[in-house]
Amino acid sequence: MELSWLEDFLALASHRTFSRAAEARNVTQPAFSRRIQSLEAWVGTHLFVRSPQGTELTPAGKFLRVHAEELTRSLQQVRQETLEVASKEASVLSIAATHALSFVFFPGWLRSHPLFETLGPLNLISDSMEACEQIMLRGEAEFLLFHHHQDVVTRFESSQYKSIVVGKDVLVPLCAPDENGKAKWTLPGLPSSPSRFLSYSAQSGLGRILTTVWSKAKDPVFLDNVFTGQLAVTLLSMARQGHGIAWLPATLAAEDIAAGRLIDPAQGSLSVGVDIRLIRPVHRQPRTAEVFWKAIGDINS
Repeated sequence: MELSWLEDFLALASHRTFSRAAEARNVTQPAFSRRIQSLEAWVGTHLFVRSPQGTELTPAGKFLRVHAEELTRSLQQVRQETLEVASKEASVLSIAATHALSFVFFPGWLRSHPLFETLGPLNLISDSMEACEQIMLRGEAEFLLFHHHQDVVTRFESSQYKSIVVGKDVLVPLCAPDENGKAKWTLPGLPSSPSRFLSYSAQSGLGRILTTVWSKAKDPVFLDNVFTGQLAVTLLSMARQGHGIAWLPATLAAEDIAAGRLIDPAQGSLSVGVDIRLIRPVHRQPRTAEVFWKAIGDINS
């Protein structure tokens, strides 16, 4: 048994197709498939079945997934702590953050807290919410910074992780103005004339939030999905160029709003308030991470 087999297994369970999982693991698809077969041979049963939607976990695969996530996280932690004891590795603090928060919020957050200057090296890992979840579950970062809405379920069980609110944000529907300075598109739109919509991909945490909120909304919004992207900064650029409406974090779009390059056609009625949360495992972290967590807790208490 090799640890990489478990990491391959978790990648396939998350991405659900061999091609995407192999790409995420930076190996060829044939090599990736052989490693999955090796793991199934070692376990002694099939862990996946193919379906029209991609691969699905078997009951045995679902059982293994829970333990594989905990095992890989624990092994990464043991390795890091062992290296610290042996003084073979500097105490680098790794923080995973979603793309939307990495561009504007994170740099400003650093500047606002003098404690960051005393912690030593910082390693920011910027990726989609789906990828950041995998990074945390594998124990490759001490913390995760992400947008959170109370109605959206994350993969982090409260018995194994704890979090703190470090900021607030708002997802605002924004579009470019027309030649008269009014919103180029309208909301909530009409069934016969839906507004052009710039949406987030399935890997995006912001997309999950909007999907959940809209599923519980009383009044419908009529939208024509004309573009799907993973990054909020991509949707920001598309909205600025007049291609449609995108629900963007106010922290990211603040300058465009202030300059009048983007306008809220709903005038605040369809904005979605969200928390900016920092999450960590419950188990003991390296000393630098514990010092950081205590300082952030003191600031936000």
